[in-house]
Amino acid sequence: MATKKENIPVAVEVKDKIAALSVLSRKELISRAKKMAKEFRVVSDKKFNLKNYSTVGNPDFSKEDKPVAQQALQQGVQLLAEMQDKLYAQNKWALLVIFQAMDAAGKDGAIKHVMSGINPQGCEVTSFKSPTSEEINHDYLWRCMKRLPERGRIGIFNRSYYEEVLVVRVHEGILKSQKLPEKLVTENIWDDRLNDIRNFESYLANNGIMVVKIFLHVSKKEQKKRFLERIDKADKNWKFSNADVTERKYWKQYQTAYEELIKHTATETSPWYVVPADYKPYARVVVASAIINALDTMKLAYPIVNPEQLAELQRLKLDLLAEK
Repeated sequence: MATKKENIPVAVEVKDKIAALSVLSRKELISRAKKMAKEFRVVSDKKFNLKNYSTVGNPDFSKEDKPVAQQALQQGVQLLAEMQDKLYAQNKWALLVIFQAMDAAGKDGAIKHVMSGINPQGCEVTSFKSPTSEEINHDYLWRCMKRLPERGRIGIFNRSYYEEVLVVRVHEGILKSQKLPEKLVTENIWDDRLNDIRNFESYLANNGIMVVKIFLHVSKKEQKKRFLERIDKADKNWKFSNADVTERKYWKQYQTAYEELIKHTATETSPWYVVPADYKPYARVVVASAIINALDTMKLAYPIVNPEQLAELQRLKLDLLAEK
């Protein structure tokens, strides 16, 4: 977003920005999305430091620009709908989008708004809670493997197997309930799990399942604001949990755990996107851009109908037209 010009009414400038967006071609929209996605993409960085990533985003983007963000998101939603239709028709690739974040970072809202134009037949959202007794009796990847998207479809994971190197790492007592042989619970267990996850995602990529990982990077200050809003507003009371405040006490430990997992599992084929999440409209545009970027690399197209099939279609058309 361009810096606001002096002496120009905000409403006029916002109107001009919306007008400029509305005339962009499909190619230009994809180019803008790819450029934005690249800004927040992490593919391989052993020196990755979460503190180097802002939770605010573009400093030139203000709340006055909300209509601009809504326009940009709507265009992104329409583009995603078109790309998903081709993904479904082509039936070769699958896309897995993983959302990870601290509580109240906006995962549910991002999924709701960004995927609002997607055909439900071609997309499935799975929210992973605490493991059941059946799930604990299996390896920790098992329950996520069962929910992987089929070819031609998009799978959304609201939390994922990454919880095994986040909440389990912060609360190591949970590890004892996982029934692992004692000799396997070593000081290297977290490195081992990160390597296993990295290898698992490489396996998915080699089988045509592209993985896009979204970390909604919210500040502790903004999280507090959202928690208070959930308490003060009756229609948001249901969102609040005592556990949210309890987990907030482990903020530093979680930030360290996120930094480690991004550092060790960000690759070219399964990148992380560190999305500034303090301002939701902007965050949603970034999320849409990341998904558009991934789908664009698949070179999606509707299946080509050969001459024989075209001839058969024309014959069938004549039969239909000849009906009385």
